[in-house]
Amino acid sequence: MISLFLSISAQIIALQKMDLKAAGTKRAKMATMKAIQFRQFGGPEVLEYVDVPRPSPKPGEVLVKVHAVSVNRTLDLVMRSGRYAKPVKLPHILGVDPSGVIAEIGEGVTDRKVGDRVVTIPWRPNPTAPSDSVGVQYPGGYAEYVALPAIGTLPIPGTLDFTTATVVARHAAAAFTLLRDAAAVKAGEWVLIMGASGGLGSAGIQVAKNFGAKVIAAAGADERVAAAVAIGADAGVNYRTQDLTAEVMRITDGKGVNVVFENVGDPVLFPKAFATLARFGRLVTSGGHAGGLVQIDINKLYLNQISIHGRVGFSTKDIVDSLQVAADGKFKILVDKVYPLRLAAEAHRRVDERSGLGKVILDPTQA
Repeated sequence: MISLFLSISAQIIALQKMDLKAAGTKRAKMATMKAIQFRQFGGPEVLEYVDVPRPSPKPGEVLVKVHAVSVNRTLDLVMRSGRYAKPVKLPHILGVDPSGVIAEIGEGVTDRKVGDRVVTIPWRPNPTAPSDSVGVQYPGGYAEYVALPAIGTLPIPGTLDFTTATVVARHAAAAFTLLRDAAAVKAGEWVLIMGASGGLGSAGIQVAKNFGAKVIAAAGADERVAAAVAIGADAGVNYRTQDLTAEVMRITDGKGVNVVFENVGDPVLFPKAFATLARFGRLVTSGGHAGGLVQIDINKLYLNQISIHGRVGFSTKDIVDSLQVAADGKFKILVDKVYPLRLAAEAHRRVDERSGLGKVILDPTQA
């Protein structure tokens, strides 16, 4: 009896060892990827370059090998600091606008294939909230790979590079929605673009000019103003060294502007921009990375019948059209620097310091 018990015990131990070995082998074979992840809110130092499980595409999804993703002040820096307007579940991977190449397709996907070059449609419909997004409620593009709904991707036309495709899809389409649908810009109107050298601001300049408007580019440094004028603005104002309201009124012969494109939300600059609006003027906004808590002259608001429009998101058609315009060489982007993924913290510091000119991009394919 004792010998039988010992024999059975030996067999059980052997089976357990085999199971452990098999489990270890399975874990060893589990695909991983490099990603930038943060487990607590704080400064750039909370961003960790780590190995995480590589996602597998679920039914209806595709797996994209990321080639470019932009660093956004609100959707990345503010979120990382813990001051974002929506709750963020930790640990989290940032990145709302990755572009890249499809590496795998999930069950049921028929309109995308491995090897397709695609951009991301970040916003997903949500009946109980303004929007859901990759990089906000879902793991984002600060990684070698990201899993996305196939319907949340669009082909990149021609030989358009990934950096340009990312910036255009993220900002040009938003500018079209804000200026065409919300502001209803008309030919001959004056448009004031705040933060004019940024991704959204520089897109706003070109979209407004496309509608036949006259554009005043406002930025916080002479070189930023010069860059904005170089891509099409009719006039420029350095709102750190000049009186924004007085300069705009001078440029428009005292008439003021018809539209203010304001996506900064600075408590000092916002009232000055608002004060430049003419009768029946429109202010459109889709951002408030400088704080977002501002004062408004209510008397001017109703006496001059001014409208304020807040918008989030954009249409698929606007992305498609914007990408094609860029592929045709008719849309310019301002890019400051492209960093490898592992230097994401440095990229955040550069954006936070405002030391560059144009968008900062992460490229996970760089060494």
